Amino acid sequence: MCAQDDGAQAPLPEQNTGAQALLPGPAHGQECPCSSHARVPASAGQRSPLAKLARGAYRRNLPHLQVADKTFFVTFATHGRWQLPEKVRRTVIEHCVHDNGVRLLVHGVVVMPDHVHMIFTPLRDDNGNVFGLAEIMRGIKGASARHINRLLGRSGKVWQQEYFDRILRSNESARSKVEYICDNPVRKGLVQGVDDYPWLWREWVEGRE
Repeated sequence: MCAQDDGAQAPLPEQNTGAQALLPGPAHGQECPCSSHARVPASAGQRSPLAKLARGAYRRNLPHLQVADKTFFVTFATHGRWQLPEKVRRTVIEHCVHDNGVRLLVHGVVVMPDHVHMIFTPLRDDNGNVFGLAEIMRGIKGASARHINRLLGRSGKVWQQEYFDRILRSNESARSKVEYICDNPVRKGLVQGVDDYPWLWREWVEGRE
């Protein structure tokens, strides 16, 4: 994880030159490992958000690659490895799943004491454009940072500016990767069993509640 940190969650600067077209997903007729191609319609009377033009790749201190209709494993950490107070960890999950079914399909979230793991697939807007990784992460980190600071009566940085992301390989399932990250608290000795850890979210468990 890069050590550079963000402040007031300003828009992510894109340092590559020239807008690149979003890399295509599987060709017509090929099977895609995710099931999130279909756009999710807005509720009656609501207007669906439109995706901002996403770049196929951009670089800050770490390279970021976006491919349409692929699932991502993303990790972002607190500024200075600050320990998130327990009372705000549920708030982090709420922001991670806030746009579930609108901008992204969330498969799983785990909030560790000083970092967060997410598995998700970006969705498409009504025009068929994919919501960009930078747009999604900026929304999650920015909104959660403001909410956390408000709850704690503090100001300043909450999250590192950078985040680590990678695309799941074709032989990796979203569920198996979620199960892997949900086992992190057990591997770290924080709890005895996965279900003993209160700050996680799985689409087939908490997502159905």
